[in-house]
Amino acid sequence: MAVFTPVAREQLDGWLASRPVGRLRTFAGIAQGIENTNYFVDTDAGRWVLTLFERIAPEHLPFHLDLMRHLAAHGVPCPDPVADAAGALWAPLAGRPAALVTRLPGRGVERPALAHCPAVGALLARMHVAVADFPGTQPNPRGFDWWLETGSRLVPLLPDAQARLLADELAAQRAAHDGDGQRALPRGAVHADLFRDNVLFDGDTIGGVIDFWFAGVDTLLFDLAVTVNDWCVDDATGALDAARLDALLGAYVALRAPTEAERAAWPMAMRAAALRFWLSRLDDLHRPRPAQQLTPKDPGTFERILLARRAQVPPLPAAREGAHACR
Repeated sequence: MAVFTPVAREQLDGWLASRPVGRLRTFAGIAQGIENTNYFVDTDAGRWVLTLFERIAPEHLPFHLDLMRHLAAHGVPCPDPVADAAGALWAPLAGRPAALVTRLPGRGVERPALAHCPAVGALLARMHVAVADFPGTQPNPRGFDWWLETGSRLVPLLPDAQARLLADELAAQRAAHDGDGQRALPRGAVHADLFRDNVLFDGDTIGGVIDFWFAGVDTLLFDLAVTVNDWCVDDATGALDAARLDALLGAYVALRAPTEAERAAWPMAMRAAALRFWLSRLDDLHRPRPAQQLTPKDPGTFERILLARRAQVPPLPAAREGAHACR
């Protein structure tokens, strides 16, 4: 989250007038993140989060907003998009498509503790089970095709060692993607960005999962790998923390049974998840955007994670008795 597009109070007053959220009291920009413009909005009827979409095309917004509503209907704590008087879940504001959602309790976690990881694993499993009947088909916007396009643009800009690493990993991922094993993996609408700042903890309880703006249809395994690579990692080295890893995966497989194809593809999925975020952070570094408030992310974090995953990935545990089979 960041502030790329400033909004005047008069603009926001007018925009809120068509929504059942009361009168505006205060609003303030949110500095964390690097993708969209976000504000906390307080009215006399409640607390909300306003997002102005800097890169997402308006025609893609219904997928994200409908996914949030679908998951909420299945008991997953998600922000609830607020419709205007005409029933629209988004509308232009300050030259950008914008949406207002309920603000959930809790805060993101800076340093995951062992106790957080089972809750996150169970949350993700519930999300994966819940999307089995979600009808949306929009592809992951930062999926395989994006990796190839972005990677080919970045390779000439990098120092030799990084360029060789990136080119080699892209070739390995292309081979994995074109193989029969990839086609056997269960797919669905995935969050694709379930980092520690996107799961809000209210004490020891998850208050909600936020920031669905990178969601799209991809393999469920990729979504699990993205989550593990943030919640179960030593930030300094990129190595996996065995205790946190066992706790998160144990809670996940207790609710949703991995297939044999997923267990076989797990090492490459972990590498793919590291590659995706290394690419996006490199891209932001080499193509910076102006913002009133911007919190840049260090590409080196995911370069270290990728190197560690290329060296070793512990196996994905087998299904637990009673876990939901999702195929």
